[in-house]
Amino acid sequence: MADYKNELVGTHPSTESLRRLVARVATSPAQRVLIYGETGTGKGLVARMIHHLSSRSQREFVDINCAAIPASLLESELFGHERGAFTGAVERKLGLIEAANHGTVFLDEIREMDLTLQAKLLSLLDTRQFRRVGAVKTTSVDVRFIAATNKVLLSEVNDGRFREDLYYRLQVVAINLPTLRERGEDVLNLSQHFIDRYNAFYQRSIRGLSDETADIFLRYGWPGNVRELENLLERIFILEDDDVILPRHLPDRIIRAVRAGGTAAGKVTTGSGAEGFHEATADFQRKLIARAMIEAGGNTQQVANALRISRHALRHQMMKLGL
Repeated sequence: MADYKNELVGTHPSTESLRRLVARVATSPAQRVLIYGETGTGKGLVARMIHHLSSRSQREFVDINCAAIPASLLESELFGHERGAFTGAVERKLGLIEAANHGTVFLDEIREMDLTLQAKLLSLLDTRQFRRVGAVKTTSVDVRFIAATNKVLLSEVNDGRFREDLYYRLQVVAINLPTLRERGEDVLNLSQHFIDRYNAFYQRSIRGLSDETADIFLRYGWPGNVRELENLLERIFILEDDDVILPRHLPDRIIRAVRAGGTAAGKVTTGSGAEGFHEATADFQRKLIARAMIEAGGNTQQVANALRISRHALRHQMMKLGL
């Protein structure tokens, strides 16, 4: 079993803050947690940490990717069904939520759940009871729900793709995961962490990054975040024979991005000149507003006041930035 107390690798202040928040949430009785983060930032890892550091750790942790299960099957997977509930239901089946009783259910990509099923999840959160498909009686459960998304859910609410009441039920505790480019030299700590792991797995003895490679890693923007870093390092373990990781082991796209300039940790520049400036400005505004929305629990008036603009101007800017 992984040592979940030490799985958040790094010493950057944002990592230290996240580590403390995860420990606080894990040991609290909170039954609803919402995790925000770009793809590859470790939402699943944080969900597992919360479970394994909690009093529920001896019970089941059930991981459900709402985007990976067809909508027509997801209700039966979550809630189970009675014999004869539909064609092919030849026997009673317990759902994943019931299987996780007294444990944790992780609903990844929660925004992909259809509106009808969102209403049933809302009822479960309110009453702690549900009905299997085809059942007459209700079943009670005691489950901690952790939901995750890589989008600002309030924009999904505004577009009618996510229930507002469910959004506020889930938003009891919100955890916003920093991107890898926001974590400074944590990229080097994580690199060594993965190198140590793959040395053991592949029975290799790679010492680490060369100075030139470390400089590239610090300057690259890591759009795929920690997952991109880990996959890159494993690829090098498989394909290269040197005992240190050199720039020539890296994909051309990374070298080109760094040569284009401006992709230092904590920054993203995808172009040059005026185009690059406008892209970087929009990216900064997008992150600023998204983080403010999370901290304000989706209260647009509170965010507008904090940013010293009108609520109308805030909504216009959010639409312009795709939030």
